[in-house]
Amino acid sequence: MRTTPHSRGLQPNVLGTFDTIVMAVAGSAPAYSLAATTAVLFGAVGFAGPAALLYCAIPMLGIVLAYARLGRIDVNAGAGYSWVGRTLHPFLGFLSGWALVIAATVFMVAGSLPAGSLTLSLIDPDLANHTPLAAAVGAGWFLMMLLVVLGGARLTVRAQLVMSGVEMLILIGFVLAAVLHRGHATAFDWSWFGLGQFDGPQGFAAGALIAAFYYWGWDVTSNLSEETRNSRRTAGLAALVGVGFVFVLFEAFTVAVNVLLTADEIRTAGPNVLAVLGQEIWPGVGGKLLVVAVVLSTVATLETTLLQVTRSLFAMGRDRTLPAALGTVHRRWNTPWVAIAAVGGAALLMFAAAAAAGSVQRILSDAVAAIGLQIAFYYGLAGIAAVVAYKSLLLRSVRNLLLGGVWPLLGSGFMLWCFVESLGELSTTALTIGLGGLLVGVVPLLVYWRKGSDYYRHPARLDAVRALAATQDAGPSTPNARRGTHDKSYATDF
Repeated sequence: MRTTPHSRGLQPNVLGTFDTIVMAVAGSAPAYSLAATTAVLFGAVGFAGPAALLYCAIPMLGIVLAYARLGRIDVNAGAGYSWVGRTLHPFLGFLSGWALVIAATVFMVAGSLPAGSLTLSLIDPDLANHTPLAAAVGAGWFLMMLLVVLGGARLTVRAQLVMSGVEMLILIGFVLAAVLHRGHATAFDWSWFGLGQFDGPQGFAAGALIAAFYYWGWDVTSNLSEETRNSRRTAGLAALVGVGFVFVLFEAFTVAVNVLLTADEIRTAGPNVLAVLGQEIWPGVGGKLLVVAVVLSTVATLETTLLQVTRSLFAMGRDRTLPAALGTVHRRWNTPWVAIAAVGGAALLMFAAAAAAGSVQRILSDAVAAIGLQIAFYYGLAGIAAVVAYKSLLLRSVRNLLLGGVWPLLGSGFMLWCFVESLGELSTTALTIGLGGLLVGVVPLLVYWRKGSDYYRHPARLDAVRALAATQDAGPSTPNARRGTHDKSYATDF
């Protein structure tokens, strides 16, 4: 990696273990994901939503394990961009990072529109479907989070603790209330967790791709690794705890929706499904409380998504695979301010397009599917990268083989299968955003490859044996060593 004399890094040791777990949960955005995606998932698989979430969670945990292991041997704000490039091929690494950038940028609109719509619904329900006004209010929320992220990691963490804390209290309260609620629209059925209700392999793949969107965001812990204490352990542990926690919430609320609301109510509610559920559980007050939770969740995940995309762009600028200015860090706030400004400008242009595009529900449906494609792509590559990086250690124990080889490879195969299998099920708009967004990345890839970026010309191959030995030999005097541990056994912890 080439640097300039005036280059600066991100501020280290800002996030602790609890902070990082909160970031992982907020990144998956429980309330937002449920509000934005439950009706979309129901439209794709009907009452089999709990099954789609379950069977996506199993391979998703394989990807979490892959990230945890890769993060132990390469602490890098670019995460998958760095790991895939150093194990498989720099071209694939760049496209992996680019997929995250496109998915996150599209999400700025997909996340902010519901925030705007729901905020308006608290004032006047008739305003909730006014797309231009919803886009304007959503843009306001987005700009507020942009300023928070620009202000530095400490300010970001404090804001996140408040927003996510209130959101979790509301969601857990409603889970308990749903269990005690009397009067069901549909009787609970264990078949909702089985494979029999999917419409063939393509129907299952479409449901799994939507379910992947639910979980997406936990990997922000890896993008924050350069700013995390003891990040070689903390980032992976936080991601594992975060995914486990949101899995329970997602299943609980999806079952509650199936039981308490009719099929017509779910389809009609669209992105307001949690408000309808809250009204059913607690008439008069419940709907508004869950709307507050969704707004907080949406704003919180806008913050974590901004962290992900700006840290990825920072790493790419630092490596000269995108304009070097993106790797510039603000002297006072230690944040990649050029990357933050670039994402802000691109998102605001997309807000303007969304305002004229039609209904909030249609925009959400296409955006979720498109983002799901990009998630499946870069998660799939990361799973393979982990197996390649640790290939020399996999046969040292059964534990290492299963947790470091078989499970990540299962997760990778599942993600890539969903990517291919779902292509025939998606709308033209979703395919254009999903695949077109990836193809656009070929242009900067070729431009900076021809310019001779060291990322392409002289990649430092990532090998777990050498990396673990180097970490131990470096001792506690180096920044990376201080963030890590010096016991070689940590390679097999996950």
